[in-house]
Amino acid sequence: MKLLLLGATGRVGSHVLQHALKDGHEVTVLVRSVDKLPHDLPQTVRVLAGNVCNENDVKQAMSGASAVISALGTDGTTTLTDSMPFILDAMKQEGVSRIVTVGTAGILQSRVSPELLRYQSSESRQKLTRAAEEHHKAYLLLAQSGLDWTIVCPTYLPDGSYTGNYRVEAHHLPVDGMQISVPDTAEFAYKQLNSLDYLRMRVGIAY
Repeated sequence: MKLLLLGATGRVGSHVLQHALKDGHEVTVLVRSVDKLPHDLPQTVRVLAGNVCNENDVKQAMSGASAVISALGTDGTTTLTDSMPFILDAMKQEGVSRIVTVGTAGILQSRVSPELLRYQSSESRQKLTRAAEEHHKAYLLLAQSGLDWTIVCPTYLPDGSYTGNYRVEAHHLPVDGMQISVPDTAEFAYKQLNSLDYLRMRVGIAY
């Protein structure tokens, strides 16, 4: 597989990169800071220094890809929503249909107010909603794209350890789910590349 990985230097993205390398995939990473990548990357990794908010950089990175994983976060910026139109347009131009993104449990459906998303309801414990609003906008863009998307939506995300034992549920956070580690989230997101179980769905993940 020829994979474009966005957010490769982040917490989840760095673990996704290791999974892809272990399985021998050809990986393109588009990063602002090349020095944040491991220094011993194999030749199967194409490293591009650039910005996901630059349309030409995204087009160059998308060239030759067969699937996309985006582990881009919000970090108090609008990077997610600024970049998503460029990512989706480049996918369509390149004929790429599969994209897996990492979102947040805030954009899953609320159980207490089913007509609302969790961040919009009393179910959410987050007082600040800016990050969830960014992920919500990205979700709407994906939902309208016509592409084969999946959004993996972790709840509280400490670094933690890999367990390989977690619960997932389409559109909702698993009942009483309180947290999920970065390594387990990365594994599940990576596995979705070869799975159609949650095609065009948000999927909650928690212990």
